[in-house]
Amino acid sequence: MKEKQKKEAAAAKEGVKKQSAGELRVQKDIGELNLASTTSIAFPKGPDHLLDFEVTIKPNEGYYRGGTFLFSFSVAPTYPHEAPKVKCLTQCYHPNIDLEGNVCLNILREDWKPVLSINTLIYGLQHLFIDPNHEDPLNQDAAKVLREDPRQFASNVRRAMQGGYVGGTHFARHM
Repeated sequence: MKEKQKKEAAAAKEGVKKQSAGELRVQKDIGELNLASTTSIAFPKGPDHLLDFEVTIKPNEGYYRGGTFLFSFSVAPTYPHEAPKVKCLTQCYHPNIDLEGNVCLNILREDWKPVLSINTLIYGLQHLFIDPNHEDPLNQDAAKVLREDPRQFASNVRRAMQGGYVGGTHFARHM
C-alpha cells in the first residue's frame, strides 16, 4: 500500500495526472459510441474534461420531430458504479422531463447497473422523444394530457417547441 502511495506521489510531482477508473471507463465508452445521425456529443470544457460533456438530440420522428434538445452529462469518478447525472438544458414540454431539466429515465435511477454505458443512456434519452412515457412522469400535467388527449399533447409540444406558452409556461423556441 505504501509503495502505491509513493508511486502516486511521484507521478503527481512529475505532473503526470493519474486517471480515475471513471475517466478510463468514460474514455472507453466515448470510443465505442454509435451515435445516430440525429445525435451529437461535445466537450465544452475541452478534450481533457471527459467527465463533463453535452449531448444534442434532434429527433426526426414522433411528437418532438424537428426539435433540438441539449443534455448535460456529469460523470462521477466512481463511474460506472454510479450513474451519470443528466440534465436537459432545453426547457421542454415532456412528461418525463420537468421544467427544471430533471430527467425521469429508469436507467438513471433504480435500474442503473455498471454494465450499462454512455451509449445506453443516449439511446434511452432518444427513446423518450420517440415514445414519451406517461406512466412514470416528472411533469404530471404533460403526462395527463398525453394519456387523455394525444392530439392536444401533440399541439402543446409543437407550441412549446415553436416558442409559445403551454399552461402558463413560456418555452423558448428550439426548432
